[in-house]
Amino acid sequence: MTRFVLIRHGQTEWNRTEWNRVERFRGRADLALDDTGIRQAEAAAERLSRWEIAALYSSPLRRALMTAQSLASQVELAVQPLEGLIDIDFGDWQGLSPQEAAAQDRDLYKKWLERPQEVCFPHGESLQDVQHRITAAIDSLVKNHSEQTVVLVSHNVVCRVLLCVVLGVDNSHFWQLGQDVGAINVFEVSDGNPVLSLLNDTCHLKHLGV
Repeated sequence: MTRFVLIRHGQTEWNRTEWNRVERFRGRADLALDDTGIRQAEAAAERLSRWEIAALYSSPLRRALMTAQSLASQVELAVQPLEGLIDIDFGDWQGLSPQEAAAQDRDLYKKWLERPQEVCFPHGESLQDVQHRITAAIDSLVKNHSEQTVVLVSHNVVCRVLLCVVLGVDNSHFWQLGQDVGAINVFEVSDGNPVLSLLNDTCHLKHLGV
């Protein structure tokens, strides 16, 4: 059995959730955590600091690496960048707000909201592309970390796609799985069979008021 702790990185300037909400298609943009995101990462690290963690892997993008580093400093592990955890490539939509994306291609934006499994972003990726690389990454980690607990730090899209795999559902269920910033998920893989035990848990963030 391998236990995976899957964390969505903390808040950035492009996914603020306060009253002056900002939302943009982030993808491969190498954004840093904002002040709230740093506090969220620290809270997640404090919660997990007492766990017996064997390895810590992160998307190579800065917002994920910063989140992972908060935990790494407490459990005395190095953060290992893993390409399989990198965010989806939104292609031409990277940096756009939802309103700008809808203005650019209303039909594609509507499909993204209603049938995300059918979307391939212009000069970018599809959810199926993400599924292929995250599944390959998990298969490799299971082989290398038998009977261990492994932490993964990734992004909203990647977390949702991976959780669809864990639950045995296709990517048409993408929007039915919530993933808040700084959220913790836990699943185990035994004999190739994944079991989800914790989903989108943010209780460690309640004291932050976000």
